[in-house]
Amino acid sequence: MRISAFLRIAATSAALGLALAGCNSKELHTGSIGKSAAATAGAATASTAQAEDLSRRYRKDQKNAGLAVAFASSLQSMGRNSDALRVLENTMQHKPNDGPLLSAYGRAVLREGRPSDALPALEKAEQAGERSSALYSARGAALDQLGRQDEARANYQRALALKPDDPGTLANLGLSYALSRDLKEAEAVLRKAAAQPAATQQVRQNLALVLGLQGRFKEAEELARQDLAPAQAKANTDFLRQMVSQPDNWKQLKALDG
Repeated sequence: MRISAFLRIAATSAALGLALAGCNSKELHTGSIGKSAAATAGAATASTAQAEDLSRRYRKDQKNAGLAVAFASSLQSMGRNSDALRVLENTMQHKPNDGPLLSAYGRAVLREGRPSDALPALEKAEQAGERSSALYSARGAALDQLGRQDEARANYQRALALKPDDPGTLANLGLSYALSRDLKEAEAVLRKAAAQPAATQQVRQNLALVLGLQGRFKEAEELARQDLAPAQAKANTDFLRQMVSQPDNWKQLKALDG
Protein backbone atom coordinates (compact mmCIF):
# COMPACT_ATOMS: atom_id res chain seq x y z
CA MET A 1 0.00 0.00 0.00
CA ARG A 2 1.24 3.46 -0.80
CA ILE A 3 -0.17 6.51 0.95
CA SER A 4 0.75 10.18 0.92
CA ALA A 5 1.31 10.35 4.65
CA PHE A 6 4.51 11.33 6.38
CA LEU A 7 3.57 10.89 10.00
CA ARG A 8 0.55 9.68 11.92
CA ILE A 9 -0.30 9.46 15.60
CA ALA A 10 -2.10 6.32 16.66
CA ALA A 11 -4.48 7.26 19.39
CA THR A 12 -5.66 3.72 19.62
CA SER A 13 -4.45 0.73 17.67
CA ALA A 14 -5.60 2.61 14.60
CA ALA A 15 -3.47 5.44 13.25
CA LEU A 16 -4.81 8.87 14.01
CA GLY A 17 -4.00 12.51 13.91
CA LEU A 18 -0.72 13.90 12.71
CA ALA A 19 -0.06 13.69 9.01
CA LEU A 20 2.62 15.45 7.03
CA ALA A 21 1.68 14.97 3.42
CA GLY A 22 4.06 14.19 0.61
CA CYS A 23 3.17 14.41 -3.04
CA ASN A 24 3.85 12.64 -6.31
CA SER A 25 7.28 10.96 -6.31
CA LYS A 26 8.03 12.47 -2.90
CA GLU A 27 5.41 10.41 -1.11
CA LEU A 28 6.36 8.42 1.95
CA HIS A 29 5.67 4.70 1.72
CA THR A 30 4.28 3.02 4.80
CA GLY A 31 2.76 -0.16 3.38
CA SER A 32 3.70 -3.66 4.39
CA ILE A 33 5.28 -6.29 2.19
CA GLY A 34 5.35 -10.03 2.37
CA LYS A 35 1.63 -10.76 2.69
CA SER A 36 0.28 -13.14 0.09
CA ALA A 37 -2.68 -12.12 -2.01
CA ALA A 38 -4.62 -15.08 -0.61
CA ALA A 39 -3.99 -14.01 2.99
CA THR A 40 -5.00 -10.44 2.23
CA ALA A 41 -8.15 -11.56 0.44
CA GLY A 42 -9.00 -13.90 3.30
CA ALA A 43 -8.70 -11.15 5.87
CA ALA A 44 -10.83 -8.82 3.75
CA THR A 45 -13.52 -11.50 3.36
CA ALA A 46 -13.59 -12.10 7.12
CA SER A 47 -13.91 -8.37 7.84
CA THR A 48 -16.72 -8.01 5.33
CA ALA A 49 -18.59 -10.99 6.77
CA GLN A 50 -18.28 -9.60 10.29
CA ALA A 51 -19.49 -6.17 9.16
CA GLU A 52 -22.48 -7.70 7.39
CA ASP A 53 -23.43 -9.67 10.50
CA LEU A 54 -23.12 -6.58 12.69
CA SER A 55 -25.06 -4.54 10.14
CA ARG A 56 -28.00 -6.97 10.29
CA ARG A 57 -27.98 -6.94 14.06
CA TYR A 58 -27.64 -3.16 14.21
CA ARG A 59 -30.59 -2.53 11.89
CA LYS A 60 -32.76 -4.44 14.38
CA ASP A 61 -31.45 -2.61 17.45
CA GLN A 62 -30.13 0.85 16.61
CA LYS A 63 -30.44 2.03 20.22
CA ASN A 64 -27.87 -0.52 21.39
CA ALA A 65 -24.73 1.53 22.16
CA GLY A 66 -22.44 -1.49 22.50
CA LEU A 67 -23.58 -2.88 19.18
CA ALA A 68 -23.13 0.52 17.51
CA VAL A 69 -19.55 0.75 18.80
CA ALA A 70 -18.77 -2.78 17.58
CA PHE A 71 -20.30 -2.11 14.16
CA ALA A 72 -18.44 1.19 13.82
CA SER A 73 -15.17 -0.50 14.75
CA SER A 74 -15.76 -3.14 12.09
CA LEU A 75 -16.42 -0.47 9.47
CA GLN A 76 -13.27 1.42 10.49
CA SER A 77 -11.19 -1.73 10.08
CA MET A 78 -12.24 -1.67 6.41
CA GLY A 79 -11.38 2.02 6.02
CA ARG A 80 -15.00 3.19 6.19
CA ASN A 81 -14.66 5.77 8.94
CA SER A 82 -17.31 8.10 7.50
CA ASP A 83 -19.85 5.28 7.59
CA ALA A 84 -18.77 4.41 11.13
CA LEU A 85 -19.26 8.02 12.15
CA ARG A 86 -22.82 8.01 10.81
CA VAL A 87 -23.62 4.85 12.77
CA LEU A 88 -22.32 6.39 15.98
CA GLU A 89 -24.15 9.67 15.37
CA ASN A 90 -27.39 7.79 14.80
CA THR A 91 -27.18 5.88 18.07
CA MET A 92 -26.10 8.98 19.98
CA GLN A 93 -29.55 10.41 19.25
CA HIS A 94 -30.89 7.67 21.53
CA LYS A 95 -27.97 7.40 23.97
CA PRO A 96 -26.42 10.91 24.18
CA ASN A 97 -24.72 10.27 27.53
CA ASP A 98 -23.22 6.83 26.98
CA GLY A 99 -19.50 7.04 27.84
CA PRO A 100 -18.08 4.32 25.54
CA LEU A 101 -20.29 5.55 22.68
CA LEU A 102 -19.10 9.15 23.14
CA SER A 103 -15.50 7.95 23.27
CA ALA A 104 -15.90 5.98 20.04
CA TYR A 105 -17.58 8.99 18.42
CA GLY A 106 -14.79 11.34 19.50
CA ARG A 107 -12.16 9.00 18.08
CA ALA A 108 -14.07 8.69 14.81
CA VAL A 109 -14.26 12.49 14.55
CA LEU A 110 -10.52 12.66 15.22
CA ARG A 111 -9.92 10.21 12.37
CA GLU A 112 -11.69 12.71 10.14
CA GLY A 113 -9.05 15.31 11.04
CA ARG A 114 -11.27 17.40 13.31
CA PRO A 115 -9.51 17.62 16.70
CA SER A 116 -11.46 20.70 17.81
CA ASP A 117 -14.72 18.78 17.37
CA ALA A 118 -13.36 15.54 18.80
CA LEU A 119 -12.13 17.03 22.07
CA PRO A 120 -15.55 18.03 23.51
CA ALA A 121 -16.94 14.55 22.79
CA LEU A 122 -13.97 12.89 24.47
CA GLU A 123 -14.28 15.16 27.50
CA LYS A 124 -18.01 14.45 27.73
CA ALA A 125 -17.23 10.72 27.57
CA GLU A 126 -15.04 11.05 30.66
CA GLN A 127 -17.75 13.05 32.43
CA ALA A 128 -20.12 10.19 31.63
CA GLY A 129 -17.82 7.77 33.45
CA GLU A 130 -15.59 6.44 30.66
CA ARG A 131 -12.05 5.74 31.88
CA SER A 132 -10.31 3.83 29.10
CA SER A 133 -6.78 3.96 27.75
CA ALA A 134 -8.23 4.56 24.28
CA LEU A 135 -10.10 7.64 25.53
CA TYR A 136 -7.06 9.29 27.11
CA SER A 137 -4.76 8.44 24.22
CA ALA A 138 -7.24 9.90 21.74
CA ARG A 139 -7.65 13.02 23.85
CA GLY A 140 -3.88 13.37 23.92
CA ALA A 141 -3.76 13.11 20.14
CA ALA A 142 -6.43 15.81 19.79
CA LEU A 143 -4.57 18.11 22.18
CA ASP A 144 -1.29 17.51 20.34
CA GLN A 145 -2.92 18.55 17.07
CA LEU A 146 -4.15 21.71 18.76
CA GLY A 147 -0.61 22.55 19.91
CA ARG A 148 -1.23 21.74 23.57
CA GLN A 149 1.67 19.33 24.04
CA ASP A 150 1.92 19.45 27.85
CA GLU A 151 -1.75 18.59 28.26
CA ALA A 152 -1.44 15.91 25.59
CA ARG A 153 1.39 14.18 27.44
CA ALA A 154 -0.54 14.21 30.69
CA ASN A 155 -3.31 12.32 28.90
CA TYR A 156 -0.87 9.83 27.39
CA GLN A 157 0.46 9.13 30.88
CA ARG A 158 -3.07 8.48 32.11
CA ALA A 159 -3.57 6.09 29.20
CA LEU A 160 -0.32 4.28 29.99
CA ALA A 161 -1.29 3.97 33.65
CA LEU A 162 -4.33 1.99 32.51
CA LYS A 163 -2.55 0.05 29.75
CA PRO A 164 1.21 0.04 30.38
CA ASP A 165 3.58 -0.13 27.42
CA ASP A 166 0.78 0.15 24.86
CA PRO A 167 2.72 0.75 21.61
CA GLY A 168 0.09 3.07 20.12
CA THR A 169 0.06 5.37 23.13
CA LEU A 170 3.85 5.26 23.41
CA ALA A 171 4.03 6.23 19.73
CA ASN A 172 1.73 9.17 20.40
CA LEU A 173 3.89 10.26 23.31
CA GLY A 174 7.09 9.95 21.30
CA LEU A 175 5.71 11.99 18.43
CA SER A 176 4.48 14.59 20.90
CA TYR A 177 8.09 15.06 21.98
CA ALA A 178 9.10 15.27 18.33
CA LEU A 179 6.67 18.14 17.82
CA SER A 180 8.47 19.97 20.62
CA ARG A 181 11.86 19.26 18.99
CA ASP A 182 12.92 16.99 21.83
CA LEU A 183 14.19 14.33 19.46
CA LYS A 184 16.27 12.41 21.98
CA GLU A 185 13.26 11.85 24.22
CA ALA A 186 11.11 11.13 21.16
CA GLU A 187 13.59 8.47 20.04
CA ALA A 188 13.75 6.85 23.48
CA VAL A 189 9.96 6.58 23.74
CA LEU A 190 9.54 5.37 20.17
CA ARG A 191 12.23 2.71 20.64
CA LYS A 192 10.28 1.46 23.63
CA ALA A 193 7.12 1.45 21.52
CA ALA A 194 8.81 -0.42 18.67
CA ALA A 195 10.13 -3.06 21.10
CA GLN A 196 6.62 -4.08 22.17
CA PRO A 197 5.31 -7.36 20.70
CA ALA A 198 2.17 -5.63 19.43
CA ALA A 199 4.06 -2.79 17.71
CA THR A 200 2.92 -2.15 14.15
CA GLN A 201 4.98 -1.13 11.17
CA GLN A 202 3.58 2.39 11.61
CA VAL A 203 5.33 2.61 14.98
CA ARG A 204 8.61 1.54 13.40
CA GLN A 205 8.19 4.02 10.56
CA ASN A 206 7.58 6.80 13.08
CA LEU A 207 10.84 5.84 14.77
CA ALA A 208 12.54 5.96 11.38
CA LEU A 209 11.11 9.46 10.94
CA VAL A 210 12.63 10.66 14.20
CA LEU A 211 15.99 9.11 13.30
CA GLY A 212 15.83 10.90 9.96
CA LEU A 213 15.00 14.21 11.62
CA GLN A 214 18.28 13.79 13.51
CA GLY A 215 20.16 13.27 10.26
CA ARG A 216 20.68 9.55 10.90
CA PHE A 217 19.49 8.53 7.47
CA LYS A 218 21.29 5.19 7.23
CA GLU A 219 19.67 3.97 10.47
CA ALA A 220 16.31 5.29 9.31
CA GLU A 221 16.53 3.42 6.02
CA GLU A 222 17.63 0.18 7.68
CA LEU A 223 14.65 0.37 10.01
CA ALA A 224 12.29 1.16 7.14
CA ARG A 225 13.49 -1.95 5.30
CA GLN A 226 11.94 -4.13 8.01
CA ASP A 227 8.53 -3.38 6.53
CA LEU A 228 9.09 -1.81 3.13
CA ALA A 229 10.63 -2.87 -0.15
CA PRO A 230 14.18 -1.49 -0.64
CA ALA A 231 13.03 1.06 -3.21
CA GLN A 232 10.29 2.32 -0.91
CA ALA A 233 12.66 2.54 2.06
CA LYS A 234 15.10 4.55 -0.06
CA ALA A 235 12.29 6.84 -1.24
CA ASN A 236 11.36 7.48 2.40
CA THR A 237 14.96 8.32 3.24
CA ASP A 238 15.23 10.69 0.29
CA PHE A 239 12.04 12.41 1.45
CA LEU A 240 13.48 12.80 4.94
CA ARG A 241 16.75 14.21 3.56
CA GLN A 242 14.82 16.79 1.58
CA MET A 243 12.69 17.82 4.54
CA VAL A 244 15.59 18.08 6.98
CA SER A 245 17.56 20.20 4.50
CA GLN A 246 14.80 22.83 4.41
CA PRO A 247 15.20 25.69 6.91
CA ASP A 248 11.51 25.72 7.82
CA ASN A 249 11.06 21.97 8.32
CA TRP A 250 9.76 22.29 11.89
CA LYS A 251 7.31 24.93 10.77
CA GLN A 252 6.09 22.52 8.08
CA LEU A 253 5.71 19.71 10.58
CA LYS A 254 3.51 21.78 12.89
CA ALA A 255 1.59 23.54 10.12
CA LEU A 256 0.60 20.22 8.54
CA ASP A 257 -0.29 18.58 11.85
CA GLY A 258 -3.68 16.93 11.31
